[in-house]
Amino acid sequence: MVKVITYGTYDLLHRGHIRLLERAKALGDYLIVGVTADDYDKSRGKINVQQSLMERIEAIRATGLADEIIVEEYEGQKIDDIRRYDIDIFTVGTDWEGQFDYLNEYCKVIYLPRTEGVSSSEIRAKKKKLRLGIVGESQMIKKFVREHEFVNGLEISGIYTKSDAVKADVPKELLADSFESVLSMSDAVYIISRPEFHYEQVKAALMNDKHVLCESPITISVSQSKELFGLAKERGLVLMDSLKTAFSTAYARLLLLVKAGKIGDVYSVDATCTSLQKTDEYSWNSICAWGPTAMLPVFDILGTNYIDKTIYTHFDENGNDLFTKIDFHYEHAVASIKVGNGVKSEGELVISGTKGYIYVPAPWWKTDYFEVRYENPAENKRYFYQLDGEGIRYELVEFLKSADKRRIFSYIDSIVAAAISKVLEDYESGNTIAI
Repeated sequence: MVKVITYGTYDLLHRGHIRLLERAKALGDYLIVGVTADDYDKSRGKINVQQSLMERIEAIRATGLADEIIVEEYEGQKIDDIRRYDIDIFTVGTDWEGQFDYLNEYCKVIYLPRTEGVSSSEIRAKKKKLRLGIVGESQMIKKFVREHEFVNGLEISGIYTKSDAVKADVPKELLADSFESVLSMSDAVYIISRPEFHYEQVKAALMNDKHVLCESPITISVSQSKELFGLAKERGLVLMDSLKTAFSTAYARLLLLVKAGKIGDVYSVDATCTSLQKTDEYSWNSICAWGPTAMLPVFDILGTNYIDKTIYTHFDENGNDLFTKIDFHYEHAVASIKVGNGVKSEGELVISGTKGYIYVPAPWWKTDYFEVRYENPAENKRYFYQLDGEGIRYELVEFLKSADKRRIFSYIDSIVAAAISKVLEDYESGNTIAI
């Protein structure tokens, strides 16, 4: 029996894929098809995959061409698979010609001609592009303009900003003269203006039938937050909280390990986010700039039904908060966040459990690595995951997918977004202890 193996993502399965599989099948008696996992695709820079792993596997199975389907999960797996399955022939398309010659040591390598004029990338590119407008004064806008180039099916339609620094950093042809003009030329809008403007701008965008990606906090009022999410649902639109950490693969895997009991019952979550960056008239205060990020793991792990909380804040002579610490009290756990624009501390995340703890080093909000630690150091385990573009490109992919399907694929629950708004509302109401 001649065994043949081939690999691919097989996103949006098309006639080119099928023709290649038919040729691979004809090379031997038994065809094994490796379908790349989502995480492995991300590590290779393929972030625009539209279908889930299971959808892609089912599409391959439906062709009837594969005698066996496996999942490719890590670099170097091809050698392992060739040995494990006693493979005679490895084959891929000629667009990879020469790149797998090293496998000749283990089996015969054959490069098959691809079907011209069709590819998953071309299919995605031919779909109508989502025109994304941007509103705000943050330097983050420059990063969004850069990162959107990695996302097929997305184009920046216009930018409205009052900041001269932002204007100097973005293409002049993208600058718009008003918020309204950005709405008129866009299908969706990314809002990163100061938080006090979010409610009116998000509402205006939704009323104009635009999908919205809004930098957290979406509002500083829990009732307004619930109103906006309700309005989006009523109009069949996407309102997504833009907390980049939530789209990090490492952060998502960390949550799964916690939920699966890897460190036992969780009794404490401690998150710190601080910066000494230079501020200007458009800068956010520390609680708005860092608070949502620091609160994310607290609410994701312990939930939003805390019993009470205490907010400590240090204000400068102008009334700006340089540092804020919030202690949350749950029925069977506690949590603490420390945020600051003007006070520096180690930006780490520690999740404490009855079996062990999870440690994420600074800057933990750009999570690409974490450790699970135990009493016996020999049992410790480290986890590494690719993170490109600070997570912005992953966030944009999920937003694009959500807008296309008109269903949110975000990892940030609207309940968590509302809980963040509630804390900020209490802060703005003066429910703090000055230190």
